[in-house]
Amino acid sequence: MAEKKVYIGTGRRKSSIARVRMTSGKGKITINNRDMNEYLPFPTLVLDLCQPLDLTNTRDKFDIEVSTYGGGFSGQTGAIRLGITRALLKYDENTDPTSDTSFRKILKSNGLVTRDSRKKERKKYGLKKARKAPQFSKR
Repeated sequence: MAEKKVYIGTGRRKSSIARVRMTSGKGKITINNRDMNEYLPFPTLVLDLCQPLDLTNTRDKFDIEVSTYGGGFSGQTGAIRLGITRALLKYDENTDPTSDTSFRKILKSNGLVTRDSRKKERKKYGLKKARKAPQFSKR
């Protein structure tokens, strides 16, 4: 029996990290050993997560297994989305990147290849939060 080819991608967003394993299959997505619809509380997060698969028309082509931790549901969804994008780019490595059907061109034009580097700003001493100062009193 021939071994299935595995494509791996790592995604990060805020304080979340997701490891994505993509194998050929029927389109089943599992997050932390649970179905994605069971794991994610909102349907908008599911749509966001499946965006790279929908753009490349590969939703029913791969089974995806995700291990994610840290942050909340929104950050984890963004991390998984980046992980799926990177795995798709590894799958499509041999295609000419300048052709219109290349996954890289499609995903990059939709802003999915770039990591969103925004994180929570650290709290500074003497302040209540990162930027919120105590009320100023002249006298």
